[in-house]
Amino acid sequence: MLGIAACVVVVSVVIYAYKRIMPPPPKGPPVITSPRIKLRDGRHLAYSERGVLRENATYKVILVHGYDSSKDIYLPLSQEVMAELGLYIVTYDRAGYGESDPNPKRNVKSEAFDIQELADQLHLGSKFYLIGMSIGTYPVWACLKYIPHRLAGVSLVVPVINFWWPYFPPKLVKREFEKQLKRDQWKLRIAHYAPGFVLYWWMTQKFFPRDSISERHPILLNKRDLETMQQMSQVPMPNQHKIRQQGEYESLYRDMMVHFGDWEFDPMELQNPFPQNDEASYVYLWQGHEDKLVPFELQRFLARQLPWIRYHEVPDGGHFIIHEKHFCEAIFRELLLGEQPKIN
Repeated sequence: MLGIAACVVVVSVVIYAYKRIMPPPPKGPPVITSPRIKLRDGRHLAYSERGVLRENATYKVILVHGYDSSKDIYLPLSQEVMAELGLYIVTYDRAGYGESDPNPKRNVKSEAFDIQELADQLHLGSKFYLIGMSIGTYPVWACLKYIPHRLAGVSLVVPVINFWWPYFPPKLVKREFEKQLKRDQWKLRIAHYAPGFVLYWWMTQKFFPRDSISERHPILLNKRDLETMQQMSQVPMPNQHKIRQQGEYESLYRDMMVHFGDWEFDPMELQNPFPQNDEASYVYLWQGHEDKLVPFELQRFLARQLPWIRYHEVPDGGHFIIHEKHFCEAIFRELLLGEQPKIN
């Protein structure tokens, strides 16, 4: 009897442990109030529009949100400025975020074709402008690789680096990687080498510090970021609760697994998407010198390998550049009109 009881206990512990470390199955958004398009694979993408009417727009821009964000991202761009520019902006919830269906097969390439289908179903034309921010720039790199012929111009704003892009010099990567907090070094290694249930366990366990972003570690924000966050907190965000409504695995953790996983290409080997030197078409990259999440040294190296990128480094800028009124407007004016921005 004791042996049977012991077996029951062991089996119960194993089942409990299994349930604790296995990611939950994709379940889709429980609450949907936004317009959505249906993709070829049957999934839906939720989107939001701002600016002038689509049919009256001079410029049409798809904007890609970052980590733990959504289509309702804060943009300090006034209606007057958008009207002056003839600007139409569409933002969308990336797969697994907000009101868009999850994609368990999500990868770098699939994000590019989600964007292309969004543009086609909204009739944005043969070419459109594209802006991505933070970890939401891996879909932008994917577009530069897989659908460059659809792009009228591109801005990458504080694009998150993948430390495993092979073109980076090993010594430089090692030095910058070791500047990360230990908890983040572990998180990034697990996301790269042991995605899936190991990453899920790490991000949900309570024994060790696991992630400086979710734990809101103060070291991540510089002075300007803190000031910007204070301003953002005063703006109502009624749909913020929907960002993680499908759970964190298919939104946040899937983002980490895709971005810090192995890619089919290295961005530093990409060709100029505008080889004809069209004066109206460029790729811009914005980096904050004091960004605590993205090492400027690696960003500088990347920009040197891609001389067709127009690189801007804000001396005291952090990770929230696009949420500052001056820089938000400058990013759009440069992308659309080619206006030289005032960095200082």
